[in-house]
Parts: sequence; structure tokens; C-alpha cells
Amino acid sequence: MRLGSGAFAASCVAIEVLGVAIFLRGFFPAPVRSSSRTQHRAEPPAPEPAAGARSNWTKLPPPLFNKVVIVLIDALRDDFVFGSKGVKYMPYTSYLVEKGASHSFVAEAKPPTVTMPRIKALMTGSLPGFVDVIRNLNSPALLEDSVIRQAKAAGKRVIFYGDETWVKLFPKHFVEYDGTTSFFVSDYTEVDDNVTRHLDTVLKRGDWDMLILHYLGLDHIGHISGPNSPLIGRKLSEMDSILMKIHTSLLSKERETLSPSLLVLCGDHGMSETGSHGASSTEEVSTPLILISSSFERRPDPGFEQFKMAERLHGNWVKLHLEENRSDVLLSLGTKVLRQYLGALKTLSLSLSTQVAQYDIYSMAVGTVVVLEVLTLLLLSSPQALRRGADLEVPLRSPVFSLLFYLVFLVLSAIHVIVCTSATSSCYLCSLPWLVAGGLMVLVSALLCAIVSTLTRTVIESTLLRKNAALPSSRWSEMDLLLMLGTAGHVLSLGASSFVEEEHQTWYFLVNTLCLALSQEACRSCFPGDDSKPQHSVHMLQDSAVYRAPILHRAGHTSPSSEALGGHTRWAILASPWLVLACCRLLRSLNQTGVQGAHRPDLGLWLTSSDHKVELSGLAALSLLVIFLLVQRGCSLVSRAALALGLLGVFCYRAAIGNVLFPWQPGDKGFSKGIIEARFVYVFVLGILFTGTKDLLKSQVIAADFKIKTVGLWEIYSGLVLLAALLLRPHNLPVLAFSLLIQTVMTKFIWKPLRHDAAEITVMHYWFGQAFFYFQGNSNNIATIDISAGFVGLDTYMEIPATFLTVFGTYVGPVLWASHLAHFLSSEASSGPALSRACFCYALICSVPVATYLILVTSLRYHLFIWSVFSPKLLYEGMHLLITAALCALFTAADQNSRAGPIQRWTLEMGGS
Repeated sequence: MRLGSGAFAASCVAIEVLGVAIFLRGFFPAPVRSSSRTQHRAEPPAPEPAAGARSNWTKLPPPLFNKVVIVLIDALRDDFVFGSKGVKYMPYTSYLVEKGASHSFVAEAKPPTVTMPRIKALMTGSLPGFVDVIRNLNSPALLEDSVIRQAKAAGKRVIFYGDETWVKLFPKHFVEYDGTTSFFVSDYTEVDDNVTRHLDTVLKRGDWDMLILHYLGLDHIGHISGPNSPLIGRKLSEMDSILMKIHTSLLSKERETLSPSLLVLCGDHGMSETGSHGASSTEEVSTPLILISSSFERRPDPGFEQFKMAERLHGNWVKLHLEENRSDVLLSLGTKVLRQYLGALKTLSLSLSTQVAQYDIYSMAVGTVVVLEVLTLLLLSSPQALRRGADLEVPLRSPVFSLLFYLVFLVLSAIHVIVCTSATSSCYLCSLPWLVAGGLMVLVSALLCAIVSTLTRTVIESTLLRKNAALPSSRWSEMDLLLMLGTAGHVLSLGASSFVEEEHQTWYFLVNTLCLALSQEACRSCFPGDDSKPQHSVHMLQDSAVYRAPILHRAGHTSPSSEALGGHTRWAILASPWLVLACCRLLRSLNQTGVQGAHRPDLGLWLTSSDHKVELSGLAALSLLVIFLLVQRGCSLVSRAALALGLLGVFCYRAAIGNVLFPWQPGDKGFSKGIIEARFVYVFVLGILFTGTKDLLKSQVIAADFKIKTVGLWEIYSGLVLLAALLLRPHNLPVLAFSLLIQTVMTKFIWKPLRHDAAEITVMHYWFGQAFFYFQGNSNNIATIDISAGFVGLDTYMEIPATFLTVFGTYVGPVLWASHLAHFLSSEASSGPALSRACFCYALICSVPVATYLILVTSLRYHLFIWSVFSPKLLYEGMHLLITAALCALFTAADQNSRAGPIQRWTLEMGGS
């Protein structure tokens, strides 16, 4: 069966997505859960006491507290209460901490520091699984034992108001509840008012035992404007007044019932310096825990006394040691202290080991095998897929393939049966229906047989070529070596935690090195020596398409004379790499990212401060103007007008929500959510995308005009640019403008005149796409994801649109550079297969790091930083692969016209004659 290399690559990436999904399901298992109360009912009852003996084992002890109120403030950082902000904005709480009847602690939240896992940890006492990051968007019911479950089983009446995540985790556990949407981050007022409005009524009532309040406004302010926003102080003051109202009400009730109540103030996680959360920085894991009750007097806790006792015992040993006492008493005391420490450590280690999640090795192995098989098939198919025809033969019907397929399928089925019948722990693949598991075995068998057949054919063809023809002497060009070694070096760097944390430095280095190499190449091409000879090189893309603008000498092509180049053109070509290098250096100073330098001040932090809103407004307006000038050149008149109005709507939206200001707008003007302005922009985004899609589909039916497809692809690209301008924060609009500028400069003065082949251009687009992913402030840390982009223009939480917008806002760089690659090759290549070959190259260079990283995280699964460093990167790689699959589908769709075009044009010409 013959397939185009683009369609073959798209199919391979889709299979890789399946393999990565299976691996993730095994790598992020469910933690060991404690048993619920219902599971203990099957245990045999305790024996009856002997005759005449007295026992009170069936009598429950009286409750310590009459009522319990839990106030959970989302993203409440410890310094918001215990620091200077707490003294300034939460005076009542500070008084209770310092002089009141309370116990205060700094609690450490284990990563991932997102809401749903932290609620589970607070209520169950267990460590959450890292997969809960994904489940945070749609929380399933919590089945393990918890405080809420025990309270309901004991007949306690629990009332809840706040984040609807609680309602999803504990359905039918509350006698009364009112859930609020937790993901609509642009709302920080009504989301808390909907909780507070119930307080006056419920505090006067006595028909409840436990009241849980979850306030989201502080977290939403952090996502919008960060922890240093003036809105933080106002929100903390609001929370302090609410806490005072609850505490005074409980005290008045205690005078009537003569029974103490308990008020708990806590946070589920902290807040990073950028206002986000999800990782393991000190600001994100440190939260306050304050227990307030009249029963707490100023006396040490029993646990504290035990600690002091151990401390005094250790101090006695130190004192004897300093007195140079070498008696047996010192030895005996030291042995006792050592035994106590070792016993405590052993107990803690044993307790923690029971909570550690167990990996599903079988699912991880199957997923890894699928991904490695696809990567091997891509590598073996490269010589055939990258030649001029850009087609390859997939051997699915040969007799050898059929016989080997059945043998492999039987072996894999036998292994599956053995594993599933002997497994002592839960296995995801074993829980699947046999028909689904059998389909997976068929896929693995088919891939293995295809690899064997492709390898056999490759060996035979290479042997025939050596016998029948003498190959000309050839070598790799310097640019080919740089791109290959740079990509390979990045893949190898993923095995070190420091390189994963600071991956942006790797891409910055590679892009800067590429600019220097392009500068050297431009000098050689503009000023060739008299003794220069054409270089014969074997590029990664063999027999690549020749562009229609033969300006400069490129390996294997005739070099034009110096007079053929105008003076301005020559100097523009020489200056272009340095201009790109300067732009990249400016972008590095805009957003500090990673771990080592994330705390350093940057230009973005300066622009987003409330004192520099005028400067931010001017920069945003200038960036939008540059974006329009660079994008409109390839659009139709209608799309050009839509783009202009859409970019104007972007500025209006940011002005409506208070990020930027119009010149005539007062600084103290009230702000809105910008719903109307954002939806105004969405209309133009959809209109431009519809126009581009229509032209692209039209080009597949009527191929007489090659420009139809080119215009369609550019308009799709323009629609994505407009959407990116809407979702990116105002201080990141220069990132988008510089991205378009670099693309324009590279197209006009680098790729066309230097006549790079499609493979080199593809790798360069991939490199710049990855660099711009980090230029906009992203990292391999979950906390840098800007979830506010998922709620632009939404007045309520809708899971699918919010997820799509958040993903697109995060991966703007790779998506826009890949889209530009599709348009560039479609408009510049003299034949369609160049786009298909580029799709194959893009799929290959995206597949190599994914496959390598699966092996690395499997071998490092017990590493100290597996959950804080390697696991978030694994999620990023999985999502990047999914986006690559969508981009390959776009490449394949754009390439269909190029393949059918010549036949259709020939048909039209014959009909006309």
C-alpha cells in the first residue's frame, strides 16, 4: 500500500499519541487508598467481655467540639497571614495568632499544588497522585475514607458553600450546599459573595455540626495580576472580616451551650511570584494552618512536650560529651538516643512507603514499545519518504508479513494472559475488554512486522545500489551537522534534572548558535572567493525541491555573480542573522523563566506593575500595529479589514479588564470582565479561519490557480495570530510581534536567497517554535501555565473551550511557527512533495525526544525529583505530541491539492482544447 510521506507521518504520530496515553495511564497510577468504613463492616466483631467484667468499649467518647467551621481560602500563602501583609490587612487574625486561644502552623502542601489533590489530601490524610493534575479539571467522586465520609456515617450534618470541586468529590454528603465555579478565574468578587451571602443565616441556625467554606477570590486575583496586586490586600481584609464574624458568632453560641467550637483557617496551596501554582516552590507549598477554639489555652501540646523531652535527652548526652566523660553512662545514653532516632525514622519510612503509588509497569512497557516501534519505522522509512516522489510503500500484504504477524500476535496474547492472571496489583490493560486488548496486540504486531519488512527492503535496495551504480562523493554540509547535532544534544540533555528545569537555556543557546552559523553562511554566499567550489552535500532532505528564486549559491547549485546582487540586498542578507540574534536577546529579558532565574526581575514584571500601566499600554498598541503590518500583506481585502478590527478589539478587551489604558481613559475607571469585547474578537477570528478553510478546500477541487491554497493557508495563519494576540497577556504581545518579524526576515533574506532545503527549514522552524515557547514565559513547571487564557470571553466555565484556549495560549510559539512552515513551503516550493516531506521531518524530530524521554522517566521513576521535575515535563511532552498530530493533519490536508493539482489541471486543459 502506497502512502504519501505526509499522510504516513500523520498516521505514525497518531499511533504515538495512543502509546503515550497508555504510558501515562501506567506512569500516573492511583495511590494506595485507605479503606472506607463500609469495608470494615465485614470484619468479625470484637469478643464479648467475660462475665462480671466491666467494659465501656461500645461507649463513644463525648465530642471535643460542639461545632466545626473550616474556612479554606484558595491560594492563601503563609506570608499573607504571618507576614507583613497579614499584620496590615488581617489584624483580627494576627491578634488571634499572637494572643488568642489558637494554635498556628505553617503547613507544607505536597506537589502537585492544585486545588483538587489538595482537598483530597486535607480530607483523607493521604498523599495525592500526580495524575490528579489532569483530573483537576473534572473531579470524580472520592471513594476512599475521609473526614466527610466519617462525619456522615456518624450522623453529623455537614453544610458546604464554595468551590464546586467539593460537591463533585463528595456527592450526597452535604445536607445543604451551594457550589461556585472554580475555573472562571476572571471573577474574584461574585465567586466569594455567593459564599458569604449564606453566613448570616446559617450562623444563627443550630441544625448543623460542620460548616465548610471555600473562598476562591484570592486565587483568581493571583492568576489575573499576581501576589503583589493591590487587589490582594482588599481581598485579605475581606477574608479577615469574615473570619471575625464567624469567630464572634461561635463564641456567642458557646455561652449558650457551654461547649467549645473549633474554627479552622487554612489554604489548599500557596501562590508563586507570578500568581500561579502547581509546582513545588516555597511560595506554592507553604500555607497557614490556624486552629482557633476557646478550649485552647496557652500551654504546650503533648506532642511538643514529647519533642522537648527528646531534645533534653539529646542535650544531656551532648553535655556529657563536652565534659569529656568517657564512662559507660555516655555510651549507654548515646545508644538510647540513636535507637530512638532510628526507630522514629523507621516508623516514618514505613508509614510513607504504604502511601507511595505503585507503577503499572505493564502499561508503561506496552506504551513505550508502541512509541519505539513508530520511531523505528519513521527512521527506517526516511530514505524512501524523503526522496523526490515523497511516497513510500507500506508492506502490509506480503506473505512474510502475514506469517510473522500471526506468530507475534500469538506470543503477545500469551504474554498478556500470563501477566493478567498473575498480577498481584491492578493493571490498566488487564482491566480492558479482551476485544480492546486484542486490538492493541494487533497494532503492536503489525508495527513490528512493518519494521522487519521495511528493514529487509532497505538492505536489499542498498545492496543493489552499490552493485549497479557508483555513488558520487558527498558529505554533510555544516548546517546539516549543526541541526542534527543540536537536536540530538537537546534530546540527551533531558536525562538531567537541571537541564529539564532550565531547558529554555538549551533552546536559547541553539537558536543563537544557528544565527551565528547563518551569518557565516551569508558571508560565504555574498563574498565567494575565486577558488570557491560548489559543495556537494547530502542534506537531510534528499532531492529537495528547488525554490523559484535562485539568488545565492547553495550546495550543488550555480552561484550567481556578485553583480547579480544589489547592494541593499546583499547588506540586508548579511544583517539579517544579527537582527534575529538581537531580537532573541531582547525577548530573553522580557520573561525570566526556569527555576534558577525565575525570581530575578525582568521587563515583564516591570511592565505589569500598576505604576507602569501607561508604558504597557503604549507597548501593547505598538505591538498590535506591528502585528497588523506584518500579517495583512498576504490577506485578502475582507480578511485584512477583519484583522484590523480584531486587533482593535484586542486592545479594547485589555482596556476593559484594566490591563491597559486608552489615552482618554481615567486610571480609576471601573473595570469589567470584557466579555463583549472578547467575543467581538472571536467573531473575526472565526471569520478569518472560515475564509482560509474555504479557500483551502476550494483549492482541492479547482487547482487551476495555485495561489488559492497559498492565500487560504495564510488566512488560517492570520486567524491563529489574531487568536494568539487575544489570549496572550499584554506584556507578551511583543513576543508575538517579534515572532512575526523574525519569520518575515528569515523568509525574505535567509531561506529564499540561501536556498535551504525543506528539511533544514523544517528543523529551523521547530527550533524557533520551541524557543518562543519559553520566550513567552513558559517552562517545564506547571505553575507557569496561564489558565486565565482559557476564560477570555467566557462568562461561565465550559470545559472544552477553556481547555482548548489554555492549550493554545500555552503553545502559541510551536503552533504559529509550524503554521508558517506550511504556508512557506506551499508558496515557495515548485512541487507539492516538499510540504509532505516537511511533514515527515517535523513528525520525526518531535518523535525522537518523546520516545527518549519515556525511557528516561522509566529508568528514573524513583529519582528524588521524579514528581517535581520529570513528571511535569512528561505531561508537556505528551501535550506537545498531541499538538504535533494536529499540525501533521494540517500539513497533510494542505498537501492534498499539490498531489491532485497536476492531474486536475491536465483535465481542465484537455477539456478546454
